Amino acid sequence: MKTDSLVRLLAGVVVLTGTALAHYVNPWWLLLPAFAGLNLIQSVFTGFCPPTLVLRKLGWVDAADVIHWGGRR
Repeated sequence: MKTDSLVRLLAGVVVLTGTALAHYVNPWWLLLPAFAGLNLIQSVFTGFCPPTLVLRKLGWVDAADVIHWGGRR
């Protein structure tokens, strides 16, 4: 899996989770999907993406931006 696919997957999970929590718990949970959307927008302009940074620090991403779960290869 490439890092951009994982970032889109994580953003989708955050949006759906925040929306469900806003519906069932409290409308303030809508801040969670708003944060995910803003983070996606800023990453387009700056190139900075926190999940990708974490994966790189863990050594799970190779030079071709492919994720290798469980360590370096």
